[in-house]
Amino acid sequence: MKKFAAKSARPIPVIILADTSGSMSVDGKVDAMNQAIRGMIASFAEESRLNAEIHLSVITFGGNAETHLALTPAHQITHFEDFYATGGTPMGEALTIAKELIEDKEKISSRAYRPVIVLISDGHPTDDWEGQFSAFCSAERAQKATRMAMAIGSDADEVMMNDFINDLEAPLFRASNAQDIIKFFRAVSMSVTSRSRSTTPNQPVAITYDEIPEDDELDLDF
Repeated sequence: MKKFAAKSARPIPVIILADTSGSMSVDGKVDAMNQAIRGMIASFAEESRLNAEIHLSVITFGGNAETHLALTPAHQITHFEDFYATGGTPMGEALTIAKELIEDKEKISSRAYRPVIVLISDGHPTDDWEGQFSAFCSAERAQKATRMAMAIGSDADEVMMNDFINDLEAPLFRASNAQDIIKFFRAVSMSVTSRSRSTTPNQPVAITYDEIPEDDELDLDF
């Protein structure tokens, strides 16, 4: 009699590219982002893992670019260290780290569902980013991933961020206050969790930002 192994859930990788440059330290921006990502982790961890399992990685770029949280099943994340804002905006370096992760078939296997890559920034890149941006956007798996972005404040490079996006159902989100940052992350969380419950998790889910409730405790304008 043959023994059949239990079929494990297929992962949905979610990769956050978070601007932690010095300008994020003002007006509560980095504090709101810390709160928002903690909420995202909690939301992902609560989801059923019968069909799909949400995995999360966070790459930061402030002074330098680094992997702040390695790709981990959300329900296994027991500690998240707060961001601290400092330095310039080496976004190109962060995109290279993200490209290497998304193309690594040991970390993201071929059975994974379509990844979600989210870019958050309040400024312009300060490194030599154009070539790295082009390499990222033309990478085979990055092309197939769902790419979203949030521009924080009036100094964000919206032209570049619109070029980053590839999902018509998720246009560039513009955050003008700390509430908006929380709202964006809630919308992304709802989109990903909807996919995890779906019978077709590779299909994108439209994001409706206007339907997300606001956090009344956060009202700082940028």
